[in-house]
Amino acid sequence: MRSVDGGDLWWKSAVFYCADVETFFDSNGDGTGDIRGMSDRVEYLADLGVTCLWLMPFYPTAQKDDGYDIVDFFGVDPRLGNLGDFVELVRTARAAGIRVIVDFVMNHTSDAHPWFKSARRSVDDPYRDYYVWSATEPKSSPKDVVFPDQEDSIWELDPKTNEWYLHHFYKHQPDLNIANPKVQEEISRTLGFWLELGVSGFRIDAVPFLFAKDSVPGEPGAFDPYEYLGDVRNFVTRRVGDAVLLGEVNVAYKDQKKFFGGPDGDGLNMQFDFIGMQNVYLSLARGDARPLAKAMRQRPNLDITSQWANFVRNHDELTLDKLTDAERQEVFDAFGPDPDMQLYDRGLRRRLPTMVGGDERRMRMLYSLAFSMPGSPVLFYGEEIGMGENLDIPGRLAVRSPMQWTGGSNGGFSTAAKRRLTRPMPDGLFGPDRVNVAAQRRDHQSFWWFIRDLVYTYRQQPEIGWSTAEVLKQPHRSVLAHGCREEESDWQMLALHNFGAEGVLVPIELPDASPGSVLVSLLDGLTEHPLDDSGRAELELGPYGYRWLRLVRPGDDPII
Repeated sequence: MRSVDGGDLWWKSAVFYCADVETFFDSNGDGTGDIRGMSDRVEYLADLGVTCLWLMPFYPTAQKDDGYDIVDFFGVDPRLGNLGDFVELVRTARAAGIRVIVDFVMNHTSDAHPWFKSARRSVDDPYRDYYVWSATEPKSSPKDVVFPDQEDSIWELDPKTNEWYLHHFYKHQPDLNIANPKVQEEISRTLGFWLELGVSGFRIDAVPFLFAKDSVPGEPGAFDPYEYLGDVRNFVTRRVGDAVLLGEVNVAYKDQKKFFGGPDGDGLNMQFDFIGMQNVYLSLARGDARPLAKAMRQRPNLDITSQWANFVRNHDELTLDKLTDAERQEVFDAFGPDPDMQLYDRGLRRRLPTMVGGDERRMRMLYSLAFSMPGSPVLFYGEEIGMGENLDIPGRLAVRSPMQWTGGSNGGFSTAAKRRLTRPMPDGLFGPDRVNVAAQRRDHQSFWWFIRDLVYTYRQQPEIGWSTAEVLKQPHRSVLAHGCREEESDWQMLALHNFGAEGVLVPIELPDASPGSVLVSLLDGLTEHPLDDSGRAELELGPYGYRWLRLVRPGDDPII
């Protein structure tokens, strides 16, 4: 049986929790969350069952892109604390059994970073080649632009030297020249610094943009970005043997394999499953599990050191860019028909509870699905209580409103005056007076307790993280039946999820089950469902119902 921790491959069965320091908890009453506030809430995360805390950027910033516009890779934004506070957070988390990983932005810096301020002074400046420049204006297609409401090109003319610099994101975020060995050395120094301070790895931002082939005039160099990604993996592993690299890679499945490092898995350790996530919402909009089933069949199997990160929502817009235009419109119509709920014609700036009108049946079903899929689940702060977004906050930041701890003033996030909060709280049905941690922890029927039970059940079945998935045949379009199998121990689990509003009776068959085997239901009191001698059974599934069923053969250890 697999250990719960997973040893050096701990990320194979970890439960990740993404938090924004600025909006999580304010310890000093200035209206802004801080690192000491995060330390104050470590015990809460441990109680929830989280085993790895992923921190969004907390570095000194020009404050134009929620911390992703970094001016110093070796520091802490003074609004949020200092390096001493950070080290204490890592120590406190470790004492509670929680590892810490941090966001690392390898693609770009702020234009206020000392490197870029120096680079734009002269074409001969020593830092000039830290960035990508062109003496003539390169071509730029609208499809290359990430933020079409803000930018119309990925190249910007710098008047000081009359040359253009590359920026895949905002013009105030110039792209680094990763092919430059000096930049690679700076990246290694930065990674090594944070590893020495105790982090267990990094979530690497915007990985595919490091590999983009842009129309830079001149001869192409010999730089191989995939080889370099392997070099980063080797460097991190040499420094800390069990460090993890979790990549934001929103590309087709066939291309994701290259980012894992091919058959040997010597690239990223983990990648988010954006394809699966987008098809979850298409299936939910249609009440038809087949889009997700198709995606699952296409999802590549990985080498033993690599892992998928499964998620329902994250800190950005709900991107739907890999769906067809017609499919995307179906999701918009179902979950965000108002143009103000949409972003860049490719995604929704909403959280799940508001998308489904607070329907906990669908909410619970989707989180059950995310935890039952082979891989490691990732929660975004507030998901555990069913927080909503605040559409009054511009753009992607709508889903990054302050954490709702209590029903009192400012949702218990801060004692500051309401006008001083880093961002405003939502109100109405999803305001803190109705949705908050304190009330839900007292109510064992609440969504918080459901997520907590889901986390602990996942941790009690660490084989899920090591397993491969198989979509099982059954007659209902609304139902996804998938099996998880871990070869080393011959462990098997069956998961059923109903995307439909009608209850169904699901016939299933496990032909390799031994006579006398039973399916033990893991989420509703360990009830048993016998299989006949051919490994068949019929299982009832309610509207938006879900089940996890462990296969127990005669003679198996009854402690599950």
